[in-house]
Amino acid sequence: MLFALTTWQVAAGGPVRGLDERIGRAVVGRGPLRLTEFLADLGNMQVALPVLGLAVVRSLVRGERRAPLCAVLAMVAVPLLVVPLKAWIARPGPLTEVTGYYPSGHAATAVVAYGAAALLLAPHARRPWSWMMPVAAALLATATGIGLVLRGYHWPLDVLGSWWLCGALLVGFRLRGRGGRSRSPGSQGVRASGAGGQSPK
Repeated sequence: MLFALTTWQVAAGGPVRGLDERIGRAVVGRGPLRLTEFLADLGNMQVALPVLGLAVVRSLVRGERRAPLCAVLAMVAVPLLVVPLKAWIARPGPLTEVTGYYPSGHAATAVVAYGAAALLLAPHARRPWSWMMPVAAALLATATGIGLVLRGYHWPLDVLGSWWLCGALLVGFRLRGRGGRSRSPGSQGVRASGAGGQSPK
């Protein structure tokens, strides 16, 4: 719903888009150049995909199948969703009249790659890493969005639209991937013994 509302305001030139562009113009160029460029680069495929790839490989080594497959499919869905939306909305960028800036592909890549990697690794990590991984993924996605806006690569709503869209992708990945965790032989034996108890998630 948030993605639909954001897209409607951007496409229709509503008041939220006007506020968005005023904020974007006010903050563009702020912050240390090297730092903001580094943050924006966190959304590059060359940076984010290896992180997800390592998490997928680790999950496969652990014997999981469904969750890594769902993570890969979620990543494949990013360009399939973002590219047509860019062409349809045709929004100019903050520093150019060239169109195709909504939603942000770099922000979408960061959300899905880091978020899916955290969801793959967190269930097997020891505390406190199990909860720190999703937090780190959220911080990386947020840092990417900040860098994109401060460098003038995207308007704030370009980033927010990608967050709403890819947040839904991650929810779908989490729901689909729940059944992908391998079960130990001992747990299977307990179920087969007729104890009648239900196994947890």
